[in-house]
Amino acid sequence: MIKIQNLTKRYQKLTAVDNLNLEIAKNEVFGLLGPNGAGKTTVIHMLATLLKPTSGTAIVNGYDIISDPSKVRSSIGIVFQAPSSDDMLTGYENLRVHTSLYQVPSSQRKKRIQAVLELVGLADRQHDQVKKYSGGMRRRLEIARGLLHKPKVMFLDEPTLGLDPSSREMMWKYIEKLVKEEEMTLILTTHYMEEADHLCNRIGIIDQGKIIALDTPANLKRSIGGDIVKIKTKSHTDLEELRKLVYVRKIESVDGNVILYVDNARANIADILQHVKAEYVEFRSPDLNDVFLKLASKNIKEDGEGGFMERYAQYGK
Repeated sequence: MIKIQNLTKRYQKLTAVDNLNLEIAKNEVFGLLGPNGAGKTTVIHMLATLLKPTSGTAIVNGYDIISDPSKVRSSIGIVFQAPSSDDMLTGYENLRVHTSLYQVPSSQRKKRIQAVLELVGLADRQHDQVKKYSGGMRRRLEIARGLLHKPKVMFLDEPTLGLDPSSREMMWKYIEKLVKEEEMTLILTTHYMEEADHLCNRIGIIDQGKIIALDTPANLKRSIGGDIVKIKTKSHTDLEELRKLVYVRKIESVDGNVILYVDNARANIADILQHVKAEYVEFRSPDLNDVFLKLASKNIKEDGEGGFMERYAQYGK
């Protein structure tokens, strides 16, 4: 559905997107993640024909973003972070205006409005002014608006930003529903790692305009190298014994704690505690935050200070 070929965007001395190559399949939910300033928004703006690349190109739904921008725009829907619906109009009236802007045939407008309202769960509130909507309802209305012309590709920029946990989970259900029922490809950016883990078929992590990791959420988490065991101990004299254990892949010392990466921590935790005098112990499976931290450590070594870790701290955990 999307094929990105050597896509590059430069601003004088700054390279925002650096020779990017990527393919995204039909009906895939693809997460584009990275710290602030990594190039996510620039990529989306180029794919949506809102920004011209310095070099390279991309094919969206069979159309080139440079030579066929109008056909690309007719193939996509986009929902930005900032809401743009008119507060004084009702939900229905907002959508009615946009059916004209999207050139939905007049004979199909009412039917299409009702269809998207049902899809996002707003049919019973369609005649209320938008100013009376909750934050989650406003986000759903923005998504409904982007669906009016039946796009093949949808870009969602931070779809649950600012929502409470209950509203966020409800939004996840609507996103899963629209991908299934509308049969579309969805490109998602998010600050919430659990959201990307829950929704995305694949994740691309971008930094300094380059994809530095690309895989399924499960494979990215497996790349950490086993479950994570955190042990607080006053004595590190037993570390050499721990290194000999066949199920221990790696040992680190972080902030006075011993961090072990082990196979099947639940089965092996009792044996581990036989080899170390622990004041405190916890274990868990790795998550996408751990993937980010691993990449941060690697990037600092390669790029020096002010690299991925600094931007990751701003990006949010």
